[in-house]
Amino acid sequence: MDQLIIDEVIDTLKSGWITTGPKTKLFEKELTKYAAHKSTLCLNSASAGLELMLRWYGVKEGDEVIVPAYTYSATANVVVHCGAKPVFVDINDDFNISVKAIEKAITKNTKVIMPVDVGGFPCDYDEINALVNQENIKRLFTANTEEQKKLGRILILSDAAHSLGGVYKGLKVGNLTDITVYSFHAVKNLTTAEGGAVCLNLPEPFDNDEIYKELNIKSLHGQNKDALAKTQIGNWRYDIVEAGYKYNMTDIQASMGLVEIRRYDEDMIPKRKHIFDTYTQELSKYDWAILPEYENEHKLSSYHVFLLRIKDITEEQRNKIIGEIFANEVAVNVHFVPLPMMTYYINMGYNIKDFPISYNNYSKEISLPVYYDLTDDNILTVVDAIVKSVEKHI
Repeated sequence: MDQLIIDEVIDTLKSGWITTGPKTKLFEKELTKYAAHKSTLCLNSASAGLELMLRWYGVKEGDEVIVPAYTYSATANVVVHCGAKPVFVDINDDFNISVKAIEKAITKNTKVIMPVDVGGFPCDYDEINALVNQENIKRLFTANTEEQKKLGRILILSDAAHSLGGVYKGLKVGNLTDITVYSFHAVKNLTTAEGGAVCLNLPEPFDNDEIYKELNIKSLHGQNKDALAKTQIGNWRYDIVEAGYKYNMTDIQASMGLVEIRRYDEDMIPKRKHIFDTYTQELSKYDWAILPEYENEHKLSSYHVFLLRIKDITEEQRNKIIGEIFANEVAVNVHFVPLPMMTYYINMGYNIKDFPISYNNYSKEISLPVYYDLTDDNILTVVDAIVKSVEKHI
């Protein structure tokens, strides 16, 4: 939060336009230009974006949406809000959803698959996109709405809450599948305090610009003109064409995003990569450290979460190690407790024993601090606390 952001927010406050207006529209254009997908709608959260797109696609009671067991609750909660069933599947060693597990979980009721780029590392999008286009999978698909008939297959709705700036085979996250949703929550690489965006990238015959207009209406109580449109002389009259939602982003939020997106690849991404590289350099000295994959021949992470694992430990040992790290005045976290371990989803009948890789990764995982102002000395302090804590409890 530097002076450039402060000045842009003050400019918005002084402009007299603080809700959805010209800066939100400009931020949408900048995001579209950044990832080179087809159209962008900014909203008040990624959760709003995921739910809005499920509802746009007609997901309802009786439908199934495939979700990784290893994710934050928002990914599955939005499915429940629509009355549909979240179908959890296991992950790969890299924390991302398993394509083989997806294939086994597809039924005639499957309408959507929601991959999650955990930690900022993109999923296997070529394989996921190819899977839903297989003729045997398409024949299984049952279309119940006009949108479903037009697509003629399972929709891929990517939860990219962690991965703005990630790259897969030369393409930015946002341009990898049908629809991608970003998060701009306070802890994300690019923040607007709260916020999110839907990246539309649907294939022909869809008109993504027309869908953008439709989603604007859905995200603003079904009102066919937003406040900006109504400022035009004589354009006060509006209509409510459906019972929509209140999901819009404000210009105050967008003003923060405008500053950040313009310098994101030259400023934020290199800074976070340096932190990842330094952790990797320092922790690779220890046999007990399982370091996260964040770069390979085809993928570059957004460097959002450093997912360290400790080899051959139990969940109980991991918890003691975390307690010891905190005693050394370093704060760490765990990303994530798998959803089949959460009370709500246990009560729905899910069992973590059905997702062994998710549990194994979780039981050994410790998320290390990664933030813009973290210095090299801070990183060494973190590493020292981890080494002392791990070696005390293994």
